[in-house]
Amino acid sequence: MESTLTTTNYTFPGQTAVYKGKVRDVYNINNQKIVLIASDRISAFDAVLPKGIPYKGQILTSIATKFLNETKDLVPNWLEATPDPNAAIGLFCEPYKVEMVIRGYLAGHAWREYKSGKRTICGVEMPEGMKQNDKFPEPIITPATKAEDGDHDEDISKEEIITQGIVSKAEYEQLEKYTRALFQRGTEIAAKQGLILVDTKYEFGKKEGVIYLIDEIHTPDSSRYFYAEGYEERQQKNEEQKQLSKEFVREWLIENGFQGLEGQSIPEIPDTFVETVTERYIELFEKITGEKFIKADNSDIANRIESNVTDYLQV
Repeated sequence: MESTLTTTNYTFPGQTAVYKGKVRDVYNINNQKIVLIASDRISAFDAVLPKGIPYKGQILTSIATKFLNETKDLVPNWLEATPDPNAAIGLFCEPYKVEMVIRGYLAGHAWREYKSGKRTICGVEMPEGMKQNDKFPEPIITPATKAEDGDHDEDISKEEIITQGIVSKAEYEQLEKYTRALFQRGTEIAAKQGLILVDTKYEFGKKEGVIYLIDEIHTPDSSRYFYAEGYEERQQKNEEQKQLSKEFVREWLIENGFQGLEGQSIPEIPDTFVETVTERYIELFEKITGEKFIKADNSDIANRIESNVTDYLQV
């Protein structure tokens, strides 16, 4: 197996704090900048799987960098530089405690809710008579509260967010506008590559009164894609859609008795499946960006990141 980055333990110049997420480790530099390191960890059902996925962090960083640069005309974003294949540096923002999830199609979590008989999600009505992977009449925004300390993200409605004072009405409506504009741009970019952007999530933060797009966008960890070719035919035949996303990892876990429920244990993950996940991530990178993926030298990945980030911060 290729080398992977599953843990980090750095002390960068000016570092004041560090937050370890499911996949990313965020280093705070004097409350002015953050160093966001994308590990090769992979999570599903809010659980981190025991094996890393080679090149996953590089792929996430590369895709996010590309799409942050291609959407900065729509909304200011946090990114300043990407000095290492696995590390991005940018503005420290105070994050909003909601994730803005937007769905163009009835898939994933929304489908599981719909299949159980529910016709509203996050206070948004879903039409009767839909089947899995059908397109919504127009994209719906289904926000979630951001989990802390590994707890599950929770669906929440716009009204609850405003009533509970999580985000003010004016700011939430601005987040909605940004979310719809970003999803439209992502949809257009995907279409040029023969893909459908099915659903995705965006995170936002605030610094000195300005709202910024933060974290990653349009990666396989935050988004779901279908192949456009054959989509209609597969829907008519009630066939599974060919997709590029992390959903196949969830499906494998479900087949092996794990959905993150109490009392369940993560199954042993064979190396062959790990290799398959890497191949799928590379496939998505090349398909969505139209670029050839070039593997970084991961022979000493931890020291490479430390050197590149430190050199950038000291300039």
